Amino acid sequence: MNFKRPLILASSSPRRQFLLTEAGFTFRVNAPNIDESFSSEMRVEQVPSYLAEKKAKALLPELQNEIVIASDTVVILGETILNKPADRGEAIRMLQLLSGQTHVVITAVCLLSKEKQIVFDDRTEVTFASLSLPEIEYYVDHYKPFDKAGAYGAQDWLGMIGVEKINGSYFTVMGLPIHKVYQQLQLF
Repeated sequence: MNFKRPLILASSSPRRQFLLTEAGFTFRVNAPNIDESFSSEMRVEQVPSYLAEKKAKALLPELQNEIVIASDTVVILGETILNKPADRGEAIRMLQLLSGQTHVVITAVCLLSKEKQIVFDDRTEVTFASLSLPEIEYYVDHYKPFDKAGAYGAQDWLGMIGVEKINGSYFTVMGLPIHKVYQQLQLF
């Protein structure tokens, strides 16, 4: 699907690129290198919108007629954000925390042009089966989930064998609520 204006994906995520491509979008990638820190005072539910907007606005100075699509995904267990793990040990610890639990995945999107900005998010609850340490170690060692919030990809082996239930959009868990992106792009 081609829109009247060129699209820029402000992300190097192969999953987001895959979802946009599979949905028929034509776009180019320009992933800004930004500081993804946020205030510890910020409510966890606000973090993905804040970061998505920050990513989009980093590209604002170079925009002509394009629309930027920027996104951020967080995994929240209780009131704690599980970001991308720094190493094997942190990935294992995160997955042990998620094992047998229900958590929330929030993916926020910022659509930005020179004239307009729309920020929205989508929330999905994910319930994991109880995972054994050997299963977790196998996943971390073979799939290297270091670029994934919460140390897992729903589309990977662990998602296939460990996700018992999803309440909401699977694509939100993958990192881009493509149905909402499509709807909101109609407003530009």
